[in-house]
Amino acid sequence: MGTLEVALAHSRRLLARDPAMAAEQAREILRAVPGHAETMLLLGDALARAGRGEEALAVLGDATRRDPRSPHAWRLLGDLLHRGARFVEADRAYLHHVEAAAHDPRLRQAALALAGQDLPTAERLLRAHLDEHPTDIAAMRMLAELHGRLARNREAEELLRRVLDRAPGFHMARYNLAIVLHRQHRAGEAIVEIDRLLEVEPDNPSYRNLSGAARGGISAHDDALGEFEKALHGRPDNAAMWMSYGHTLKTLGRRDDSIAAYRRSITLRPAMGEAWWSLANLKAVSFSAADIAAMRAALAGEQSQLGFDDRFHLHFALGKALEDAGDFEASFRHYLQGNRLRRERVDYDPDEIHEQVVRAEAVFTPGFFAARAGQGCPAPDPIFVLGMPRSGSTLVEQILASHSLVEGTRELPDIQALAHRLSGRRMRSDPSRYPEVIAELDPAALRALGEEYLERVRVHRKTDRPYFIDKMPNNWGHVGLIHLILPNAKIIDTRRHPLGCCFSNFKQHFARGQNFSYSLVELGRYYGDYVRAMAHVDAVLPGRVHRVDHEAMVDDTEAQVRALLAACGLAFEPACLRFWETERAVQTASSEQVRRPIFREGLDQWRHYAPWLEPLRSALRSSLPARFSAVL
Repeated sequence: MGTLEVALAHSRRLLARDPAMAAEQAREILRAVPGHAETMLLLGDALARAGRGEEALAVLGDATRRDPRSPHAWRLLGDLLHRGARFVEADRAYLHHVEAAAHDPRLRQAALALAGQDLPTAERLLRAHLDEHPTDIAAMRMLAELHGRLARNREAEELLRRVLDRAPGFHMARYNLAIVLHRQHRAGEAIVEIDRLLEVEPDNPSYRNLSGAARGGISAHDDALGEFEKALHGRPDNAAMWMSYGHTLKTLGRRDDSIAAYRRSITLRPAMGEAWWSLANLKAVSFSAADIAAMRAALAGEQSQLGFDDRFHLHFALGKALEDAGDFEASFRHYLQGNRLRRERVDYDPDEIHEQVVRAEAVFTPGFFAARAGQGCPAPDPIFVLGMPRSGSTLVEQILASHSLVEGTRELPDIQALAHRLSGRRMRSDPSRYPEVIAELDPAALRALGEEYLERVRVHRKTDRPYFIDKMPNNWGHVGLIHLILPNAKIIDTRRHPLGCCFSNFKQHFARGQNFSYSLVELGRYYGDYVRAMAHVDAVLPGRVHRVDHEAMVDDTEAQVRALLAACGLAFEPACLRFWETERAVQTASSEQVRRPIFREGLDQWRHYAPWLEPLRSALRSSLPARFSAVL
């Protein structure tokens, strides 16, 4: 080690315990080697730590002029300005730091690892960098992006807010924050961030695209459509934007336009699996032999040209295409492969669901509910439609939304969000305090939770109808909480034949939230846990839940509709029997099916696949009460 290196090492050792002495040592080095970049940074850092801010600013300003590509000089200057509450200047310095960070070897290596999906390497490099430079906003943003890819949205949000506190003009970080908020179903907050970005760049297609997605998240579908159209004006050859545009058109019931948008997406990128699946998911589209050949060709193409998401989406789409063509064995192979691929990437533990059901049974006893009778928020507004996905819940929602007093909204995540907050968990590995923690809530807290729920969902209510529907199926695991915080809400459980329901889930690719659906065995276990949970509710709160049997609804629609309306305290209206004429946005997989009269052909589709469903049958036999054996 040369003399200069020895002197610098000595100054660094002094920096933490005696910054004034470190500054003097740095000045000595600079007298010998004027303008030495690394020493100037050390001097600026030492002066700042010694409380000599103006001198530090002068030194660091000189350092950035000498080497404007030095990320550390700009970062240290930004830190010092931020500490001195000179926020506008700090923002400017940090933005220069972000530009210069492209020249940092370790951050470049981390960026390459991110681009190559080598997330463990990227995380190791970024954490090591931040251990040394904890205020490096470029590295913080990159680590937040990594967290987002791993669905660690809370960690990503925390990092991004720290970044924006230092550099509010860091647009990429704000864009990342808007994405993270949107992924957490906090669309209103996401829109606030997007609108700030659009004030600066109103013609930015990426901002407009995200704005459209977020506005769809608050059920402002017409506004969302306009945002997507603006995005496409800027990027007419962007396949992903055409697909997002198609999703909104589908939600609004413009089926032919949505098909055209999906086809446009496929024309632009023939191997875009999600666009093929979106067509299949319309349920009313028949694929041609040429379509099937095109999907098979895409799957057989080079691995490097076909992303992971494209691959599993293509398998699901081919499963549907071959099912329609009557080739059930080949169809099942594609459904199976698509599910296997999807299961590899989801974090799901079936034991966790089962444990939650068992714990809820221990907490929610008749005495527990009796002791809290009359508590909670008394508002009667919500009608919860819950149960298994693909159980006829969208049909029930459409029937209810055809009533003059009921507004249909969407699958709202807010009960789940409240339950998650009560659990006290920040990381997946943290122990949950839910549902036991509910015993600690006093009457005021229960009422406040009910009122909070109503306030959270208000953004989705677009009419003055007194009642609204929350159709989140997974709320079956939170019936106890719903009853306690909203005792006058109506609760509808939609039930379908276990094999028909489970296989319909297996062949349905869900964008998010239904991680149990990618394994026949796990589907059987989940269905069993759902039935057990609802049976417990029936035992401890008799009559609280109204159950709609899907097969009975198909066989005798009018009787079932009249019973459903009576359970909700609603007078019969003929429009509820002509539900397909009701014009409203529908976002679920059954959106096209509920825009036509009730049909029978879907009830027994699972029978075509009976030879391959033994794993599902076995799981259902193990998890369901004996009375179900006759249908298995």
